[in-house]
Amino acid sequence: MTRVTTTWTAYETTAEALGALAAEGATGALSGERGIVYLKAGRVVHVESAFAPDLGALLTRSGAVPPDGWWEAVDRGGTQHRVGHRLVDSGRLAAGALEVCHLGALFDAAYFVLAHDGRAQRFRPGAAHWLGAVRSVPVDVVVRESGRRRALLDRIWPDPAIDTLPLTRVPGTGSAALPVRRGRTLTQVDGVRTAAQIASALACRTYHTLVELRRLAADGLVRAAPPAAPPLPPGPPPRAVVWDDPDTALLRRLRDALEAL
Repeated sequence: MTRVTTTWTAYETTAEALGALAAEGATGALSGERGIVYLKAGRVVHVESAFAPDLGALLTRSGAVPPDGWWEAVDRGGTQHRVGHRLVDSGRLAAGALEVCHLGALFDAAYFVLAHDGRAQRFRPGAAHWLGAVRSVPVDVVVRESGRRRALLDRIWPDPAIDTLPLTRVPGTGSAALPVRRGRTLTQVDGVRTAAQIASALACRTYHTLVELRRLAADGLVRAAPPAAPPLPPGPPPRAVVWDDPDTALLRRLRDALEAL
């Protein structure tokens, strides 16, 4: 069992807590406001965030691994934390392809956990991700890369709401002469999907999708969708419609008048 002597809760941000855990060579899972960072011997082995598609979504939507092959690996290797090894051992994915996809998913999720840094919430010593260790990355490399990505995105369009909120097109704007990737990204903006959902639909890395979405925002084509209007308070119940019996005497008088005319 990993012994953690540092009081990580004393640190203001997830990045600072990670640095302290890395210095101790800790193994476990550190939860932040926007995701979880998994450590092994003080190095990052996996990061997951609800704001970025996970490795399974990227592999299956891109066609690199069929869905039944992915879930077979999860079923057979998940409890032993060997899903990645299962994919390679079964011949469904080359080791190099797994490593590249895994690192891409790791850095994408780390951007949301660290670049939008909040306070660390919980550390679970000894916790391991079901994927298993594919390749570990030093904590300082992950933190530095997350900061570099945030700086680049802010230079394109300094509105972090684009990264996490549902996105909509700006009315009255066209989409002519857009580069192919940016045009494909724009077609997925529907007022409901977030950047993560758009990336998943395109089977594309989240960071690459964020670059295109911020460029679309800078061009005045995309913006964060306005919040939904609150529901109206319940009104009085509708009045029942009552059909009165017809006035037969009146109908006869109208008939007689029409005949006289």
